[in-house]
Amino acid sequence: MNKIYIPEGYKPVLDEYDTQRAIAYIKATFQDEFSGALNLKRVSAPLFVTADSGLNDNLNGYERPVSFDIPAVGNDAQVVHSLAKWKRLALKRYGFGIGNGLYTDMNAIRRDEELDNVHSIYVDQWDWEKVITKENRNLDYLKLIVRAIVSAICNTNDRLHVRYPQLRVELKREVAFVTTQELEYMYPDLSGHEREDAFVRENQTACIMQIGGKLKSGKPHDGRAPDYDDWNLNCDIFFWDDVLGRSLEISSMGIRVDPEALDRQLTLSGCDYRRDLPFHKALLNGELPLTIGGGIGQSRLSMLMMGCAHIGEVQSSVWDQTTIDACEKAGIRLL
Repeated sequence: MNKIYIPEGYKPVLDEYDTQRAIAYIKATFQDEFSGALNLKRVSAPLFVTADSGLNDNLNGYERPVSFDIPAVGNDAQVVHSLAKWKRLALKRYGFGIGNGLYTDMNAIRRDEELDNVHSIYVDQWDWEKVITKENRNLDYLKLIVRAIVSAICNTNDRLHVRYPQLRVELKREVAFVTTQELEYMYPDLSGHEREDAFVRENQTACIMQIGGKLKSGKPHDGRAPDYDDWNLNCDIFFWDDVLGRSLEISSMGIRVDPEALDRQLTLSGCDYRRDLPFHKALLNGELPLTIGGGIGQSRLSMLMMGCAHIGEVQSSVWDQTTIDACEKAGIRLL
């Protein structure tokens, strides 16, 4: 079921023309800040991959990829859910060394997404990946990269205020770090998403770590594919959204699985059949570099900085009639 929330008294700050200009400014500025901070080079990336390559992101395991046949190739293809695995293979193919990385525009279709103010079937994000050493595979290094990303976001927001002083969204630079198990101890009677809201409301900017594995309660905080993030070394970055009165996830990221972590997580998740896929074989054999990477939502970043109430104000997608009618009545402009 799709959900729509209309904040009381909401009015867009920018008109149609300045909205488009601000979106372009945010994307260009953040790319500059972000790629410089993490030493990343821009590359081109696929919109789809073959179904038998094992390169598509399986997300939580139940989402259906958009598939189609390619008669000229004699194979089926899938529109990507994300480029989590493709990026790691690309780092090897392109010869990236330790301390260097790549980023790209990732466009995806997630047909089974439930629609609300911050979720769309169209996904646009900056996907990035960086080569690291074995010694970097720890939470201290993860936190270092998180702080660099948050700093790039806040720098972009400050520069946006100079260009558009009528925008008043303030973002906190200091990051509060917490593990999912600590969250369960803190808020035992709340669901995973309710715990996120409670913690981010209190701290404004937060990084929630170690997502995917079962907690003491026997349930995971949230789903995570077993074959890209190490569940002990991953995280989501959140900012508090005053307009919507909720936490807003801006980035999902983490230190990627090494052969040992992949072996363990495939078994825990009941996905041993993936071991025979080309990507997984190469990883289990130690043929791929150790990396850290993630995705940063382009439209979510824009709506946060511009104080928008709906992601449809900053991206063009397809919406159900209830959402269209509610937004039209409230004066929310869907692109």
